[in-house]
Amino acid sequence: MAKRENNKSTFLKKLRHHVWVWGNAIARFLNRGMVIISRISQILMVITVIAALLCLVALVIRTGYDHTPVEIRQIHSMIRITQGIFIVNVLFNLVLNLRNTIRNTRLIKWIVDISVLLTLLPWIYPYPSDPWIPWLESLLYSNKFLYTVLACYSIVAICYAVFKLIGRRTNPSLLMSGSFLVFIIIGSFLLMLPKCTYGSISYIDSLFVSTSAVSITGLTPVDIPATFTPLGQIIIAILIQIGALGVMTFTSFFALFFSGSTSIYSQLMLKDMVYSKTLSSLIPTLLYILGFTIAVEAIGAVLVFLTIHGTLSITIGQEIAFSAFHSLSAFCNAGFSILPDGMANPMLMNGNTSVYWVTSLLIISGSIGFPMLVNIRDVIGLRLKSLRHRLFHRDTTYIKPVHIYNMNTKIVSVTFAILFLIGALGFFFLEFNNSLAGMSLWEKITQAVFNSATPRSAGFSSVNPAGFMPVTLLLVMFLMWVGGASQSTGGGVKVNTLAAIWLNLRAILTGAPKVTAFRRTVSIGSVRRANAVVAISILSYLIFSLLVVGFDPDLPVRDLLFETLSALFTVGSSLGVTDRLSDASEITLSIAMFLGRVGLISLLSGLMRHRHVPGVTYPSDNIIIN
Repeated sequence: MAKRENNKSTFLKKLRHHVWVWGNAIARFLNRGMVIISRISQILMVITVIAALLCLVALVIRTGYDHTPVEIRQIHSMIRITQGIFIVNVLFNLVLNLRNTIRNTRLIKWIVDISVLLTLLPWIYPYPSDPWIPWLESLLYSNKFLYTVLACYSIVAICYAVFKLIGRRTNPSLLMSGSFLVFIIIGSFLLMLPKCTYGSISYIDSLFVSTSAVSITGLTPVDIPATFTPLGQIIIAILIQIGALGVMTFTSFFALFFSGSTSIYSQLMLKDMVYSKTLSSLIPTLLYILGFTIAVEAIGAVLVFLTIHGTLSITIGQEIAFSAFHSLSAFCNAGFSILPDGMANPMLMNGNTSVYWVTSLLIISGSIGFPMLVNIRDVIGLRLKSLRHRLFHRDTTYIKPVHIYNMNTKIVSVTFAILFLIGALGFFFLEFNNSLAGMSLWEKITQAVFNSATPRSAGFSSVNPAGFMPVTLLLVMFLMWVGGASQSTGGGVKVNTLAAIWLNLRAILTGAPKVTAFRRTVSIGSVRRANAVVAISILSYLIFSLLVVGFDPDLPVRDLLFETLSALFTVGSSLGVTDRLSDASEITLSIAMFLGRVGLISLLSGLMRHRHVPGVTYPSDNIIIN
């Protein structure tokens, strides 16, 4: 009996040992398998991004050029290859990497992935002779559906790959500048496509227009409606929208809203870029910014349509196109127009003046800055919360925040309002008997308001600036230099910078120990940055002005100085010399527009190595300043 028990015990020990050995072997196999699957997934991701780029290039070539049937079949074959890569990537992640796919994929990404799988239908099941739902069958079997799905999948894949770079602690200033540069170059080639222009256009002119659109400036050496076809105008509108909201806002929206796998570092960096207070409010803030932009541009398009309907002697389709483009251009402070002579068109000037008021409101809405819009949203939320608390919780005390409007909102509101009032009154009285002569009193008020709003960065021209009095021109140039608010679609050194400089000057003159505003202390870092922005704006303006005047000595110096100021601070107003600039001047001003959009301070701080702060404190001394 004892021997039998001993044998049983020995057998159980051996069994447990074998189970442990086999268990470890299976675990090692699974771990190695997961590592292999992870590696294959990474390789597939790289291949997918390359295929996405090729797919977009093929779609652009297919759309932008006229082709023979043989060329169309070749391009279609290339697109089919990228389609196969996308399908393999989706199936691999669904079959072998399901857990990570479920964790890192959100609703919209699921829709895009399923749509890619639906493109398999023509391969598996030929088009039926008697379809159940004819319109659905026609849609699923059409090339338009295939191209649209593949384009959407390509954009999502590329945006997600770009956003992954942020998680590798890429310098945010260089990443933002590089992304703008990439879109400028892409846009310059797209605008040269045969189907985008009515005739030929040089690459320098195309590069200039693309830079002007992405930097939301509005300067152009060519006539937009006479040079670019509706397809070219659509590309310009897309470049304007990307440039206004920022490339990183778009890519981050796709990456965060479509896929959830992002690093804490990338989310922290994006939180500062979109002025989100917490990580949990990051996506709502992104949705709010994009939603507000789309809503304002849509409302503006409707209002513009109502003001110009039946007054421009064009078709309803052209009126809708003009309204949508003009609303987008005004909110983004771009200054582009697809109407001959732009806002100076005689049918607008002699027609319904309401379009100028609508445009002014759109310009102001875009130039007050997204931080202020986010703060206003928070204030509205607090007001609603307070009202709900008073209605349903009367027995408890509601603790109201001390400062519901932050200092940035107050400074921007006050400074913006003062500058707008100075500009409107100054233009009204200075140009009353000059460029406004012959107009009714209401028309003069309208033009004064419009020409006070547009120099802030929009660049629209209803009255030719070349005819302004010298003192008016100086006032306009000052408003162009100031621009809009920080983190807005406006250009210039920003009203926040001007306010910080003025507050610092007031503190020095009154002998105050600190710079204060609205019972709050302005940080030393903000004042130092404002001084640096003003100093480098003057220095860069001097350098670019010397270059442009040197490249075009035959053109009037006044016109060139105005043109350079307009380009560097991304305004878009001109005295009429843009189409007479040499290629060297166009390239110089393209660089100026690019630097004005990305911010020279941000770019330099990204390029220069940060100095290590020493552990010792040096003795202080004074510089004689008198």
